[in-house]
Amino acid sequence: MIGVERNSVSALVLAAGEGSRLRDYAESKPLLQVAGMPLIGRVLRGLKEAGVQKVWIAIGHKGDLVREKIGDNYAGLEIRYIEVDSWKKGNLYSLLAAEGVFKQNFLLCMSDHVFNPEIPKKLVGSRFESAVVLAVEKVPEDHTKVLERDGLILEIGKKFNQSNVAIDTGLFLCSPKIFEYARQAASRGMSELSDCIRIAGQNGDAQVVDVTGHFWVDVDTKDDFHRAKRLIVENSQKKRGASDFVAHYFNRPIENAILYYISEWKFITPNRLTIATNILAWFVTYLFFSGLLGLGSLLTFVIGVMDGLDGKLARIRGCSTKLGLMEHPFDMLYEFSWLIAIALFLSQSEGLLPLVYASFSIMFIAFYRFCYDQFSRATGISLDVYGRFERAFRRIAGRRNIYNVYILISILLGVPLYSLLAIMVHSALTAMVYAYRASVHLHAIDKSRLSNL
Repeated sequence: MIGVERNSVSALVLAAGEGSRLRDYAESKPLLQVAGMPLIGRVLRGLKEAGVQKVWIAIGHKGDLVREKIGDNYAGLEIRYIEVDSWKKGNLYSLLAAEGVFKQNFLLCMSDHVFNPEIPKKLVGSRFESAVVLAVEKVPEDHTKVLERDGLILEIGKKFNQSNVAIDTGLFLCSPKIFEYARQAASRGMSELSDCIRIAGQNGDAQVVDVTGHFWVDVDTKDDFHRAKRLIVENSQKKRGASDFVAHYFNRPIENAILYYISEWKFITPNRLTIATNILAWFVTYLFFSGLLGLGSLLTFVIGVMDGLDGKLARIRGCSTKLGLMEHPFDMLYEFSWLIAIALFLSQSEGLLPLVYASFSIMFIAFYRFCYDQFSRATGISLDVYGRFERAFRRIAGRRNIYNVYILISILLGVPLYSLLAIMVHSALTAMVYAYRASVHLHAIDKSRLSNL
């Protein structure tokens, strides 16, 4: 096997089984709702992210229902269906039903596995010369196990006792030769896909790719369902992760606990969360302007949590949009309004000084955000994660969540003016650091390019 190009890879999803252990939760197991999306829908979206354009779904039990709900175009994928008449015999026959469909290498996966899209990406990028490459996690658990040595599969199953084992993730990269081994397995009276892989392994024609560290769940039981839901929520964070220490250590666990429940509530949408967050944020502006600093300060932390929910919910449900990027300018607008409102209230007793502090803070914040955004546009990489220093500095860099802490502490101490002073100093330091680090990195990139001309 020489691997495949991402823009040409197709996939086969086995969705013919009954899934009797979850019968009470869904009429058809592939359509079981997990965090607001059908189980098979999560599989299809993961394949789409790996570069798949066309998917064949092998259907059997409640196949018409799957066809009706998924349709011929799901998440931009071209969907076709394969009727499996012998689906009750085992999933080996679902594979055999697809014989003749694939003329080149293809991805093979189950309809009941929730997985990180990086797993099929890693399979697609593999360069092994075998009939099948299996993605495995090298963690000893009570799952189908793969015995491998030097990248070759020696045994697959649940009953052998060896120390060098890996867990079958249920995702494969196959060449059309896999159907030869499937026919051999069927001729010997076997009925499971693992039997086919075992025969390929015994012929030295099956290998593994280690995907340890990437989450996946085989959803067979109620416990699996809850574990899958937790993992989906926990992995809904942006790839670069939360920035400041408040968002990372405090907001994130609260957001995940809330999302675990509301992800199933269809009436709560990302857009509605965004609107609710902005309404509450402007109410806080009113409270600050009216002098109700304590209540307003407490509500800023509620808003901090709410602000993290809409984007995560959109990623969980696979409905992120370009329009959603407009959330950030509106966030900055109400953030600035808080500083102005506090300054206007304090100016009644403190004179112009609060307005000076607020004005410089807004100037520094706008400047470092612009530097931050320009760096991302120029490099395609967030400055937060570009280097070791940046990854450490982002925890303490000037952010609204940290500024909210200054506001609360100063109010509790009875010196609210000091919050504006602290925000001004912190934002100025952040502006200097971001401007300097962005300039250094961009200069190094320019220098490297010029030297290669």
